[in-house]
Amino acid sequence: MTKYRSIVILTGAGVSAESGVATFRDSGGLWEQHKIEDVATPEAYKRNPQLVQDFYNMRRRFLDTVEPNAAHDALAKLEKGYAGRVVVITQNVDDLHERAGTHNLIHMHGQHRQVFCTACDKTTGWQGDLSVDHICAFCRAIGTTRPDIVWFGEMPYYMEMIDDALAGCDLFLSIGTSGTVYPAAGFVSAVRRLGKAHTIEFNLDASDCSAQFHEHRHGPATQTVPDCVHQLLGEHP
Repeated sequence: MTKYRSIVILTGAGVSAESGVATFRDSGGLWEQHKIEDVATPEAYKRNPQLVQDFYNMRRRFLDTVEPNAAHDALAKLEKGYAGRVVVITQNVDDLHERAGTHNLIHMHGQHRQVFCTACDKTTGWQGDLSVDHICAFCRAIGTTRPDIVWFGEMPYYMEMIDDALAGCDLFLSIGTSGTVYPAAGFVSAVRRLGKAHTIEFNLDASDCSAQFHEHRHGPATQTVPDCVHQLLGEHP
């Protein structure tokens, strides 16, 4: 594989699924036995903040039971060893990329291990459970701190930074994404419009936007991603 100046990698639920992290799309639209509209919208939080806090407390605790897999490790290795620029944009809200060692990372949908206050907009790292009566450490407001997760109907984070990265890349990799959630599903078309980047999709099966990629690698991410990284680094697997 030829050398590229700037590699942008989009990762989705399929990367973390092999570590045991449940996806939004499992079991007919349920996520851990909850309807998405009951736990992942601003309206749900207004309607039943206790349910939503309990749900994300459960997901936060669950992170302690899973580990990065070979795909996470390979991407961290690529960032460390590649001569060009490597940027990982993730739709995932877990911390497995960080724990594997990736640093140049954009969490476009937020993070389980962060919370923010709706009164003062301050964000802070968070490890334990969060209650509906939590007092913000910054503004002292009560009950205004929520999970730092981009819910359905909210604007993803860092879109200007993401647009700049996509505009400057000459290799775009999409790993473990369904191609159904926008704006991430539109990244490949944005890259293709510029006409200068090679695009590769990594997935178990074809996604909703597979036709827009130059190349497809089907199979578990724990196999296909390390193989690609070996090629990019000029190594023999």
